[in-house]
Amino acid sequence: MGKKQNKIIFDDYENEILEAYESGKLKPLHSKTDFQTIAKNSMRKNRKINIRITDNDLSALQRRAAREGIPYQKLIGSILHKYASGFLKDSI
Repeated sequence: MGKKQNKIIFDDYENEILEAYESGKLKPLHSKTDFQTIAKNSMRKNRKINIRITDNDLSALQRRAAREGIPYQKLIGSILHKYASGFLKDSI
């Protein structure tokens, strides 16, 4: 028995884009290398900061990072990035 495939229904604008893509009329604005460079530059760390936190908080972060198999500084940077980007919400 074959799998039932759902047919995707496009609106007129989406069909126009699909036709242009399939006919080769659409050209990328950037090459793959350009996208890799953009991604690397957006993730490049260029600032160092010093913060003071409690021993208990640092220990908890180090334990959690160890469970994840990453350096604790990377975990802290990831948490700060998620919060600054709006992916991690303040619970207060």
